Amino acid sequence: MTKIFVYGTLKRGGRNHRYLAGQQFLGEARTTAGYTLYSLGDYPGMVRVPNDQAEVTGEVWAVDTAGLAGLDQLEGVNEGLYERVGLKLAPPFADDPVETYLYLHSLEGRLIIGSVWREQ
Repeated sequence: MTKIFVYGTLKRGGRNHRYLAGQQFLGEARTTAGYTLYSLGDYPGMVRVPNDQAEVTGEVWAVDTAGLAGLDQLEGVNEGLYERVGLKLAPPFADDPVETYLYLHSLEGRLIIGSVWREQ
């Protein structure tokens, strides 16, 4: 099982939450400082912002191999839209190996959301 931090439409109540069906919810979480969210229209993109002191909030899920493949497809990993990377979270997940999806395309003209994505 791979622990995945989700911060947008995959969260409970989000329109893409169905992609986590059959996976295990481990708890609410937040990143360490250095990340922020941008609005990409109907969904957010998280990026590293080294000098940013904000933390992004989300959820941690234990995902099996099939579930991970589905998430990679949804997030456009093979198309270079997002990259699945290791991520350092704040306690209580600070010592756990966790991965997430970071947005890879230009942010020009995109609205900064900050720490919390709210389904629209």
